Amino acid sequence: MTICALSNCGEPDASTGALSRREFMPHCAGGAAAIALNWLLQREACGKESSALAHHAASARNVIWLFMEGGPSHLDLLDPKPLLNQLAGTPLPATFREPLTAMGEKGSPLLAAPRRWKQHGDSGLWASEWIPEIGACLDDIAVIRSCWTNGINHAGGVCQMNTCINVAGRPSLGAWVHYGLGASSDDLPSFVVMCDTAGRPVNGSRNWGSGFMPASHQGVQFSSSPDPPIPALHPPAGISPERQHRKLALLKEFNRSHAAARVQQSELEARVRSYELAFRMQAHAPAAVDLSQETESTRVLYGLDQKEAEGFGRICLLGRRLVERGVRFVQLYSGTGSKWDSHTAIEANHSQLCRSMDRPVAGLLQDLKQRGLLEQTLVIWGGEFGRTPMSEKGNGRDHNPTGFSMWMAGGGVRGGQVIGATDDLGLYAVEDRMHVRDIHASILALLGLDHRELTYDHSGRPERPTINEGEFNRRLIGG
Repeated sequence: MTICALSNCGEPDASTGALSRREFMPHCAGGAAAIALNWLLQREACGKESSALAHHAASARNVIWLFMEGGPSHLDLLDPKPLLNQLAGTPLPATFREPLTAMGEKGSPLLAAPRRWKQHGDSGLWASEWIPEIGACLDDIAVIRSCWTNGINHAGGVCQMNTCINVAGRPSLGAWVHYGLGASSDDLPSFVVMCDTAGRPVNGSRNWGSGFMPASHQGVQFSSSPDPPIPALHPPAGISPERQHRKLALLKEFNRSHAAARVQQSELEARVRSYELAFRMQAHAPAAVDLSQETESTRVLYGLDQKEAEGFGRICLLGRRLVERGVRFVQLYSGTGSKWDSHTAIEANHSQLCRSMDRPVAGLLQDLKQRGLLEQTLVIWGGEFGRTPMSEKGNGRDHNPTGFSMWMAGGGVRGGQVIGATDDLGLYAVEDRMHVRDIHASILALLGLDHRELTYDHSGRPERPTINEGEFNRRLIGG
């Protein structure tokens, strides 16, 4: 009997070969306990060593993606170009024009980047005076100066940076990570998104959607409001946990019955799971999002004492609290609503936005490091594209998808290095170029996932997160 083998029961009755009812019941209970124990042990192992679906050893367990929506200027932050200032006010040299003309761009004079630059730390990496506190962390950061993308406008650029393609319909990177590695917490979502304001990022929830995969893999957006960041987190007054549990059980029965005849609609299954998760979150999430538990020195570290930095600082601090409680993928939007877009008045635009995010980002890196979390948490910084060296409207910069900067830290990434390069004016990525597909492949690799092996069958074909392209840039780990 299978149940005897599972529960280590005694010998069956010699005459019938079967257990008596009195013997059967306690052994059955023991078998159920063994099943539960085995499940818990497997889950604990998965939580420590990532999921059984991982393809190789992971150096990162969590991701915090700091998304600068609108496209920050690499030329004014992380990629100094002395020649640009020398040629400011003159037309773009003829050697740069041919590819640009093919993109339909019109000629504009070059715009200076009048920044004061400083080398930082043992690595001597450069950062401008707009990001001095991030600059102080550069020994832990790998700056990628050779990123490029196909998205030339915000809708396409943000879509591609999230889904690897510049048209809608595919799962976001966070959804692929959730699908590939599963959840590492029973009581919090695996994929959480937060914005620094109550605004809406371009494309809205499609940025963290699940595309053709089941809706249960999509991200969960927390509110930008500090009180509370999760709507309806607490049960209504006068409703006991037992009563609420009975209500949810009845609702689950209705939903299951409705979904049984509509198996093609994964949203129904996702809704059932979301109700179950919401019930568990009412017990565990309040502590996760309660910033009053933080010391005053930690709040200052994230810039919560500064009016301009408080909004992004709060969600950065929440991001740290979430990953230390098992949330696998956190995406934080700075400049929600394409505010980093600077077609005009880039000096005022970028100086204000840098003040809003420099302290929080540096505080996040320092806090993760001092808590021993940076080794397992991959932090990514960047927008959907960069800005051009040519001027627009006299004092702004246009979108530049052909060459821009991002950076990564923690999660096994070797800090204090520069990967790749743009040309002498910062217009095109020319050395060790990394397309968005390479960036996604590298992030997945650090999490233990091979982008070529991670597949989802859709409409009769195996779909992959990087659409069958992209390579892991091993320079990130010093290879």
